Amino acid sequence: MPKMKSHSGSKKRFKRTASGKWLHRKAGLRHLLIGMSAKRGRNLRTAKVEEKNSSEGRILKSYLPYD
Repeated sequence: MPKMKSHSGSKKRFKRTASGKWLHRKAGLRHLLIGMSAKRGRNLRTAKVEEKNSSEGRILKSYLPYD
């Protein structure tokens, strides 16, 4: 059986932690930042962790089978 291909967009955006969770940056810090509150900007800077058994985690497992 041939190897599965990894999803190229997901490879660039998601990283697996040592405990198996998924780490990614939050969206919304590229433009239109003037109207954003400082509190919201600070909260968007922190990386988000997805649990490995959440619905998103199961999708990511199929996108990145070798990570």
